[in-house]
Amino acid sequence: MKHFCNCPALECVSHPNNHDKGCNPCIKKNLELGEVPACFWDNVSHIIGTTEYSAENFAKFVMKNRKE
Repeated sequence: MKHFCNCPALECVSHPNNHDKGCNPCIKKNLELGEVPACFWDNVSHIIGTTEYSAENFAKFVMKNRKE
């Protein structure tokens, strides 16, 4: 079965199409770097007509709810 990943970064070594470990390597890499996976940003950027799910609101949510 082909993985469902919608990440546009096909060249990334952590992309599920480049190994058999699913999203785990990508999530681990992003957690270690304090980043958000490209698929999340891609998902947010395609929502038109709302500010609730914008990248700005996503960042505000992260800043408001981060662990100190």
